Amino acid sequence: MLSALVWTAISALGALQTYSDNLRTGVASRYPVLLATWFIEYAIPLMVLSAVLVTALGRWPVLVARPRSVVALFVGLVLLFQPAQWLYIAWLRDYLDVASLDDARRLLMKMLLVGWFTTTATFAAILAIHYWRQAKDRELAWQRAQNDMLNLRLQLEEQRMLALRAQLEPHFLFNALNAISALVRAGDKPVALAGIGRLSTLLRYALAASTDQTATLAAELQFVRDYLDLQRLRYGARLRISIEGADDALLHDVDCPPLSLQPLIENALRHDLDCHDGPGDITLTFARDGGEMVVTVTNPVSAQASPNPGAGLGLANTRDRLRRQTPGASLRAGVRDDRFVAEVRLPLAAQG
Repeated sequence: MLSALVWTAISALGALQTYSDNLRTGVASRYPVLLATWFIEYAIPLMVLSAVLVTALGRWPVLVARPRSVVALFVGLVLLFQPAQWLYIAWLRDYLDVASLDDARRLLMKMLLVGWFTTTATFAAILAIHYWRQAKDRELAWQRAQNDMLNLRLQLEEQRMLALRAQLEPHFLFNALNAISALVRAGDKPVALAGIGRLSTLLRYALAASTDQTATLAAELQFVRDYLDLQRLRYGARLRISIEGADDALLHDVDCPPLSLQPLIENALRHDLDCHDGPGDITLTFARDGGEMVVTVTNPVSAQASPNPGAGLGLANTRDRLRRQTPGASLRAGVRDDRFVAEVRLPLAAQG
């Protein structure tokens, strides 16, 4: 359909040019007749040529895959189509009544000037359209490949996050159950029952967190308080923790991955209270530092502590989840001035 419209427009322009030339030379002519002549003699053969070329290049793109192939195709086109077009025009103009070789020579000389430009222009236009379509197809294929790669990476990241969370939640659960088991072994059943009740509260939060991508620091702090209440059943008065900056209203607006703070507290308990018999000295601090909210958990480094504190599963998973889920967030852990410090930085500018 588009090809027919294009060649009709070309025929209209060609007929108009012929009509204008006839007017200047005084030759009588009618524009509708000239238009019909142009369309029948030139447009119809070139429409057929266009359709054949488009079909052939679509089916066998190797025909124009190399410059040598393009030249060979053009030569074949000239040798086959051009004589056929000349015979077609000669037939329409009633030039085929050839009585001698001299008549044949004159006819050939007359036809040699016909159709070269239009045939060459048609071939070039179809070739350009073919290359343009190939370029568009390659671009679309590249975009689809990029989208498929991005979707695959997203799926892998999601699976990675699920795997990290699956590692973290049983890790927390096992430690909480160990705390209750210690109470049961000590024979303190009422306190153990209270611990089971607190564990239920913690599990409800962990279950809700398993379906959420983010939680506020305020919600995480409340979860930590509930977790400490459970652990206090085990450690009793030895569990001493100071929480600073908890009244900052910004904690309700700062997001982080769910279950991010509890591993920091658990790590402090393991490397403080589990390493000596005396009271603990753990500090949890929330403070703004420029465009970041800094969450810091510190505890004394005991002589009986691990030689490489902070390298456990809980902190490693928390660091990985922060890096993957919250752009600009970080977790640094190490010993400073005889205290182990775990520091989480969350960018305020990234918050909704």
